[in-house]
Formats: sequence, C-alpha cells, structure tokens
Amino acid sequence: MQFHIADTFTASLARLPNDQQRAAKTTAFDLQTNLAHPGLSLHRLTGASDPDFWSARVNLDLRIILHRAGENVVLCYVGRHDDAYRWAERRKLEPHPTTGAAQLVELREVVQEIPVHVEAHVQAPPKPLLFTHLLDDQLLDYGVPVDWLEAVRAADEDSILDLADHLPSEAAEALLELAVGKTPQPSFPAPSGADPFSHPDALRRFRVMRNVEELAEALEYPWEKWTIFLHPAQLGLVERNYNGPARVSGSAGTGKTVVALHRAAYLARSNPGSRVLLTTFSDTLANLLKAKLQLLVKQAPDANSRIAVDSLDAVAMRLYEAELGPVKLAPRETIEALVNEAAEATASNFSQTFLLTEWGRVVDAWQLDSWEDYRDITRIGRYRRLSEAQRKSIWPVFDGVRSGLRDRGLLTMAELLGRLTREVARQEHHHYDHVVIDEAQDVSVAQLRFLAAMAGIRPNGLFFAGD
Repeated sequence: MQFHIADTFTASLARLPNDQQRAAKTTAFDLQTNLAHPGLSLHRLTGASDPDFWSARVNLDLRIILHRAGENVVLCYVGRHDDAYRWAERRKLEPHPTTGAAQLVELREVVQEIPVHVEAHVQAPPKPLLFTHLLDDQLLDYGVPVDWLEAVRAADEDSILDLADHLPSEAAEALLELAVGKTPQPSFPAPSGADPFSHPDALRRFRVMRNVEELAEALEYPWEKWTIFLHPAQLGLVERNYNGPARVSGSAGTGKTVVALHRAAYLARSNPGSRVLLTTFSDTLANLLKAKLQLLVKQAPDANSRIAVDSLDAVAMRLYEAELGPVKLAPRETIEALVNEAAEATASNFSQTFLLTEWGRVVDAWQLDSWEDYRDITRIGRYRRLSEAQRKSIWPVFDGVRSGLRDRGLLTMAELLGRLTREVARQEHHHYDHVVIDEAQDVSVAQLRFLAAMAGIRPNGLFFAGD
C-alpha cells in the first residue's frame, strides 16, 4: 500500500481545535497501520462523483475523507460529518489526461457564479476575455482540468483571480502568467503507465508517507507546509550534486529560504558524519532559520546534531577566538571619531558621511592597506566617481583611521574576517564540510572571501540563496 497525505488534509487539520486535531492524528495513524481496524467504521461514500472516496470515523462528529484506488490511499480532508461529506461531494481525484499528474479537481457545476451588480444606467463595456486565443490542447498542457476549459475561456481580468482559487496550482500559476503576457513552461507529460503521484506537479500537493515517523512529522506542523510539500522545481535544486559553489537566486517570495533550509537538511542526511553550517547575515534571521530547521530534522537527531545555525559574524567571532585568540571589535562610535579626527588633521574637503561610507564600503570592506591599492580598485556600487587626485587627497584620512585602530588594539569585522580567512586557508581540515547561505545578496566582500577559504573548493561546499 502507498499511503499519501494531501496538502488539503493538513490545511483542514490545522483549522480544528487542538483536542480534535489530536483525535484526527490518532485516526490517521490507525489508517496507515491497519485500514481494517474496526473502530474506523471505514465505508465508501455513496452518491459522490468520485466512487473512490471513503469516510473514516474519528469520533461522534469528526470524519476523515480518504481516497482509495488500487494500492494508493490518500488522506484528503478532515472535518465535521456534514462538512466532510460536502467536501467530498464537490471533488474528484484523478490523473490529468494530458500531464498524467494526480489532481484533486473541484467539480465545475457546484461552484457558484459570483454576480457582478451594475447600476442600470451605467453601461460598462465588456472586459476582453483573456484566453480565447489558446486551443484546448494548450490549456491542457498547462494542467487545466477538462471540466474547467469552458470557465477558463470565459475568464476576464475581473474573474481570473477567483477562477485561479478553484484550479490545481500548476494550472492557476500558468494562467496568471498568461494573463500578464508571459509564456509559462507547459507541464511535461508523464511516461505511459507512470505513477500519477510521482509527477512533479502532483508532488506539489501529495506526498508518500513511508512510515509512522514521517506521518507524525507531517501532522505535527500542518501550517508549515513548506517543510513537507516542497515544489518539484525546488526539490531539484535541493538534491542536485554541484561540482563547486552554487547559487540560487530569485525575487522576494519565491522560496529561496525554503530551498536553503531543505538543502542544509539534505546535505546532513545524505552525508553521514559531515558538518553543515546554515548561515545568514544577521542574528535575528539566524534564529528564525534555527526554529524552522527543527521542523525538518526533528525526526533525524543525528542530522540535527551536525547542522550549526548562526549568523556569519557570530561564526567568524567564534572561530577567530578559537584559532587566533581574544579580539576587541571597534565600536561604530570609535570609527566615526577617528574619521573626524583624520579629516580635520588632513583638512579634507569631503563630508563625514561620504568618508564614513567610503571607509566602510570600499577601504575597510576590501581591506586596502596602501595608497596603491586604493588608487587601483574599482569602487563597485559607489555613485560618486573619484579622480586619482581626489583619491590621493583622501587616502591619508583612511590611513589615519587604520593607525588609530591599531593604537587602540581594535579590529573591524572586515579585518577580523581577513585575518581569519588567511588562517583558514592554511588549514588542511576545516570546521564545516558544507555551508548554506541564506539572504546571500547581503554577504559582504570580507565574508565572501572567508566562505571561499572555508568551503569554496569542495564539491557541494557552498550553496548561496538570495535575491
């Protein structure tokens, strides 16, 4: 028996009170271990459009709706008796005729049209239909269910969002892209005879539960669906073998953090004995990553113990003190005072704001130790161009800041990272075998050099996720 859980089940479970959730979870475990358990009162639903929907009794009022077809059993929904039965009456689970992906399809005839009321004296021109130029075969290639082809053809800019709520996710996403003038990638048809639940589109919403432990993890955190239902495109990035550093990029909200979390868990699970660092640019974000990671590796204590989660600066401080000894970081106020003093001593005509940012983003960031280094560097990202004469005139300011820091026995974080990078580069064995970096767009030059020295030359050593 292949025992599956659908995202519709975890969503409906999350809406129940805690005591009802516990009862439903117990019944789910019973279903996985023994479908013939007499206490389940398992029976086929009569009158449903899909003859393979069954009901299982949780208690006097709660019912679980499951789908049984051949060797596949799918937990689909849980709710009060009448609500659960209505849910099943309005849906069917079937493979898409073109893509072959298993879909939970809402029945078109039971979806109520939402009337649009317009004042009688207002003659609004009809909105253009969005998809009349597409053939049925093209819509089917995007995963649109057959029963919904007519509704898709009638969609305009006012109804497209409501329509998308009733469609499988791959179809909804494709139609929304088409509506804004993009050309989405059609779904690839499954090979003949392939398991409809193994299709990449089906993996968005169904997952095989191979044992009770996996089901327990899935049911314990139903609201965190990203921990269980990873998009198939993301799964490919997570489990791919890279010869060297790899980077995953995308705009905000595209799931880069999800990929980073799953990548760290995957590396720890698939490389026994390896040490994995999951990191980002701030302590706050690192703490959020740590909490979310526990949802992925809670059932794998060995992997959990080998994943460290911390901010990059915290990692650098810890390693520096372990390898090179105690350190005193220069407070920002001290650096500002040193810039002021050096600017007055050299009678610089540049503002303190400009000098501070030039120090932080160029001189200190790149650890420039000489006038020649400053003269030759490309000042990436700096909006104001400087001639060689201008650079020469302000270099004494930065040289004075460096001298002031040395006199006080202080280091900047960039200088600490520079020293640590040189130390790590000399070592044969490093503290981490794999490093996964979230929000990588905010990694500084000094941090990037440190990461490269620590894990940059090894296969699967560095994995960046960011904008």
